[in-house]
Amino acid sequence: MTATARTVLRQEIDPDEAGLDPRRLEELDRLLARHVDTGSLPGYLLSVARAGRVARLTACGSRDLAAGLPVEPDTLWRIYSMTKPVTSVAAMVLVEQGLLSLDDPLERHLPAFAAPRVHVAGEGPRMRTRPADGPVLIRHLLAHTAGLTFAFHHAHPVDALYREAGLHASVLPGGDLAETCAAYARLPLQFEPGSGWNYSVATNVLSRVIEVVSGVPLDVFVTERVLRPLRMNDSGFWIDGEQAGRLAELYGDGDDGSLEVVPGTPVRERPRFVSGSGGLVASAGDYHRFMEMLRRRGELDGVRLLRPATVELMTRSHLPDGTDIRSFGAPVHDEPANAGMGFGLGFSVVVDPSRAQSPSSRGTFGWKGVATTLFEVDPVHDLTVQFMTQVRPRRSRMLFPEIRRLVHASVVD
Repeated sequence: MTATARTVLRQEIDPDEAGLDPRRLEELDRLLARHVDTGSLPGYLLSVARAGRVARLTACGSRDLAAGLPVEPDTLWRIYSMTKPVTSVAAMVLVEQGLLSLDDPLERHLPAFAAPRVHVAGEGPRMRTRPADGPVLIRHLLAHTAGLTFAFHHAHPVDALYREAGLHASVLPGGDLAETCAAYARLPLQFEPGSGWNYSVATNVLSRVIEVVSGVPLDVFVTERVLRPLRMNDSGFWIDGEQAGRLAELYGDGDDGSLEVVPGTPVRERPRFVSGSGGLVASAGDYHRFMEMLRRRGELDGVRLLRPATVELMTRSHLPDGTDIRSFGAPVHDEPANAGMGFGLGFSVVVDPSRAQSPSSRGTFGWKGVATTLFEVDPVHDLTVQFMTQVRPRRSRMLFPEIRRLVHASVVD
């Protein structure tokens, strides 16, 4: 990726001018800063924007603890699963071109997925499967209703098959995107396509579909059709020498409970496996531009990436009958954070604020990453929020409800 003409995020307006209570946002800053002071976060960046203008921008703590380098507005972050919405937008560019349909059977583009089989009972060598009643469709990949899974769920016999196949990190060891997707295709589905929700490798499969349909590698298509038009010039699947000094270190729990550096996705050169599921590096300024395109229903600075109707389709829940992830999802997703949350074509969507874990507006959409990154777009309040850090302890996810609560409470008009 190139760092020319990069976007550096800046605060553009005072909170009270944007209809936000600065005291609530200061309370949020104090809460997050305590996590830095106690060592549970290395550092973070928080931005809150109203009607497209940044009304709160806080950078606190370190991007590299050992070197004493601070978090700055142009710090680069491994955004992991916040890559998925970008890949989903790339797929919908092809849909709008008429080169791909949401109702295309997956096997039309990836023949290895013809005649899928579904788990019936048992595990390991005694597992019983049956032919699926219907094909996996492209819409199932976008909505995570395809019946695919992740090896790390440890909740279903099919998850174990992924581990036995060497897919612990969702990647076939030494394999590229095509080879890894071929490995997925050899494994049964957890459930009939469209009959449940399970967070999975589906976006990797969608990434391979993009390659086949477009005729170019995933990173080339995403750069040329999404990142470059949006002037997300500091984002990509790998970094150059100038950017290396701005990349935040990734941390996890050490043996004594303190933070220690842990290996992150290799980004110093083009990876063999280009992951549309979790491979992007981005700055907060760039991801703000992506959120703005979505908030503006597909357009930014005179460049229309998607039609308004397409963005509306993507950000509407595609789970049936108003159900949420907690009730429609596989057992591993039966947790409070999924109550009241549906899922669209690449985004979680609030379908019932009364059941949500923290105050939210109906229709708020976004997603998060494993390194405790988060973004949300609230169309009701014309609000966008992003939180960037680089830490993988599970306890850090408890920050998300507090961020949502205090941002929501800050809206005064």
